[in-house]
Amino acid sequence: MEEINLYTLLFLILAGFIAAFIDSVVGGGGLISIPALLFTGISPSAALATNKLASSMGSLTSTISFIRAGKVNFKFVMKLFPLTVIGAILGAYVVHFVSPEILKPLILILLVIVAIYTILKKDWGKDAKYKGLKRKKMIMLIIAIFAIGFYDGFLGPGTGSFLLFSFLIIGFDFVQAAGNAKVLNFGSNIAALIIFLSMGSVNFVYGIPMGLAMVVGALVGSNFAIKKGAAYVRILFICVTILLIGKNVLNYFHVI
Repeated sequence: MEEINLYTLLFLILAGFIAAFIDSVVGGGGLISIPALLFTGISPSAALATNKLASSMGSLTSTISFIRAGKVNFKFVMKLFPLTVIGAILGAYVVHFVSPEILKPLILILLVIVAIYTILKKDWGKDAKYKGLKRKKMIMLIIAIFAIGFYDGFLGPGTGSFLLFSFLIIGFDFVQAAGNAKVLNFGSNIAALIIFLSMGSVNFVYGIPMGLAMVVGALVGSNFAIKKGAAYVRILFICVTILLIGKNVLNYFHVI
């Protein structure tokens, strides 16, 4: 039994590292980490909860990396931080009463729009153009950030992509948008984790080793993105968004 547990933990550690490497930059790490946790035989609810523990550890690491590199507009992002926290708490609470299936068609459509828009606008996010927001755009951003926070607590996959896209829309380059998005993603992760902890859904035996691997993966991934710059983040963003679309299509038609 111990041997089986050892191999299982090694599998989760590897999956956690790869997931965090991707997630630290553009989100989408749940594409790897959640199926890995489900593979161990734990329930879907426990897998989601345990993933929140591990991903919170990873997102905190990448958040610190981006802040230290000066790639986060801290004053601006902290004004939005409570919105993701409140949204995620509400989403994690509501998911126990409403099936997340109702959001899947809408999420698929939004991911397709994000992918097409990013692919067509080749120079988008190459240079930072953010110079503040007028009242109307600020209100729209507030609504979007709250909704994304709710979605992260309610369902989750693609949260990082939606957050990054939101910051690109208002003029940040890809690396700055990734840094800002990661701060908010950490907020929604930790908020949802608190709800899951209160319900006793987290598997610490799997979550802590995977989380430690995610710390390393997030550190490597975020530093790699900071050094490589906006072009690298753009390519990774498009690839992960397309993968998310593929997964959502397969889920929608009950292929997987």
